[in-house]
Amino acid sequence: MPIDVLIEGLLFYKSAPQKKQTIIKLFEINEEDLASAVVILRDRLQSGATRLLETESDLQLVTSPELGPIIEAMRKNELKADIGKAGAETLAIILYQEPISRAEIDKIRGVNSSFILRNLLIRGLVERAPSKNKTGYVFTISTALLAHLGVSHKHELPDFAKIVDALERFNEAIPEETAI
Repeated sequence: MPIDVLIEGLLFYKSAPQKKQTIIKLFEINEEDLASAVVILRDRLQSGATRLLETESDLQLVTSPELGPIIEAMRKNELKADIGKAGAETLAIILYQEPISRAEIDKIRGVNSSFILRNLLIRGLVERAPSKNKTGYVFTISTALLAHLGVSHKHELPDFAKIVDALERFNEAIPEETAI
């Protein structure tokens, strides 16, 4: 499979900036191969809905600027809708286990949580920060969520310690190979 297609697949799957050096190591290519693949991918995406965003160190897929008004309208509609059962479930996981990675959330839920996390981020209920090990992001609750819940600290939530303990036991019982 061509390198540009592999890079596009990686960027789509991760839905976050990826370090060029990580891509070079992952696909066992050199910097010239990466540069060539980036040119091919950028040209290929130029007329579509996504674009390749490149910085000194990172690559990321983003929506084309022309879609801005449409995406903003969709975002506003999403914010009007209820977060739903999946959103509440994901929010509870973050609330009781923060900081937590998307992979850990996916492992607990048993499904990919990218869309739900994006929805919660857009609403300002959770925040995303680089993980300490620099291999991705972790999600935490926002102060806006605490204010909405009427508490000043998450430990004020009903049965906080009991729920955290139950979640820790649950996580210990899940085999590592079941991770998404």
